Amino acid sequence: MDASSEFQDSLPVSSDALLAKLDAWGLAYTLHAHVPLRTVEDAKSVEAAMMVEGERAFRIKNLYLRDKKKRNYLVTLEQDREIDLKALGAKLGVGNLSFGSADRLLENLGVRPGAVTPLAMINGAAKGVRFFIDADVKNADRIYMHPLVNDRTLAMDVADLWTYFERLEVTPEVMELG
Repeated sequence: MDASSEFQDSLPVSSDALLAKLDAWGLAYTLHAHVPLRTVEDAKSVEAAMMVEGERAFRIKNLYLRDKKKRNYLVTLEQDREIDLKALGAKLGVGNLSFGSADRLLENLGVRPGAVTPLAMINGAAKGVRFFIDADVKNADRIYMHPLVNDRTLAMDVADLWTYFERLEVTPEVMELG
């Protein structure tokens, strides 16, 4: 199975159910449909169609990571930021980090590879996943992210994303990466 909306009903929370929840909570967003995207390079190929003149956009990449103690982390970074996992683990005070498997990703965040997103904390919160986000988000008006599948991108005001986390009782840990 791939990470597209075609298979969303096999996820713990479908993309459609997530969008319905955002609507019920009164959180505004713009939804874009596109070909499945698995990498930052793929995302860059469709970004122009989503651009809004004058908007300060936060375009992201997301990492599902684990440490030696089998603790799970979701790390959201500006899409072009270079990252060294050893240095990141030290910065976060969690030791050595490695990428989690596709099975653990589905178990802990309820998504498949290519669809990792801050919105997956709808599943990750109950699983004890710690969420870290790049401090550069504070300089943005809107954030662009997958709504649990990789053939859709949701654009949301950053303030509404924080409201989403409040509703989930998730406290994002903002990282200054310099």
